[in-house]
Amino acid sequence: MSYPALLKQVIRTVESAGERLIKEWQRPDGPRGSGDKAEVDLEIESQLRPELLSLLSCDFWGEETGSELTGADHCWVIDPNDGTADFLKGYKGSALSIGLLRNSEPVLGVVYAPVLEDQPADCIAWAEGMPHVMRNGMPVMMALANRTLTEGTKVMVSIAAQSKPELNSQLCAPAAFVPMPSIAYRLARVAAGDGVAGVSLYPVSAHDVVAGHALLIGAGGALLDQDGQPVSYATESRMNTVSLRCFGGATSACLELASRDWNKVLNASS
Repeated sequence: MSYPALLKQVIRTVESAGERLIKEWQRPDGPRGSGDKAEVDLEIESQLRPELLSLLSCDFWGEETGSELTGADHCWVIDPNDGTADFLKGYKGSALSIGLLRNSEPVLGVVYAPVLEDQPADCIAWAEGMPHVMRNGMPVMMALANRTLTEGTKVMVSIAAQSKPELNSQLCAPAAFVPMPSIAYRLARVAAGDGVAGVSLYPVSAHDVVAGHALLIGAGGALLDQDGQPVSYATESRMNTVSLRCFGGATSACLELASRDWNKVLNASS
């Protein structure tokens, strides 16, 4: 199988589905939904599921339409709108996250953020067999393997970090912290060279991180759990809860960040 050829088809499929998110954002009354549930999420996944399965018929893990795990070699892993709660609060930067596992290992990923503050859209993609991560059709000539947590680098954290800037500055030092929605897009931006690591302080499922994990692999990075161990997707239980916290990017930076006391942020009042 040619994963790079498959990737081209997946990108077209994802960008087409992303038009739904753009239109939802532009609704005069704002996006439909509340809390962490938006109607457009189900609509996007219902469009993506049959289209992706027509490209490669295999197992499927979706946030909105459920899973079908038969033990096939491959499995699509989909989050139609990673960052729904922030999307409904009016924050730009949520993303469609589409990954492919082969024998529980990420081999393809597309993270597409169609609604952003500073540009029309951002599509970051990679598949096994490609020498570089691609960003909006252009190769990213950057490798995470040799990067470290140093002054001048950036750590992508959740949008909630805005309310606790001093603590997040301490925990990300000597790097600067960048608050933003969507763990998938945080990991994607790190893989594309915008940061040295992306962080989630809350439990994540496979649909949250598989695509971003694939991108990190393509950039020479890693995705680690709260104990500094590599994230895996070997069982359905692991797919449900990949990690309690995750750190994705340059391995040395992720190990350093994972060792820090992030409970300071979680326990502090806003």
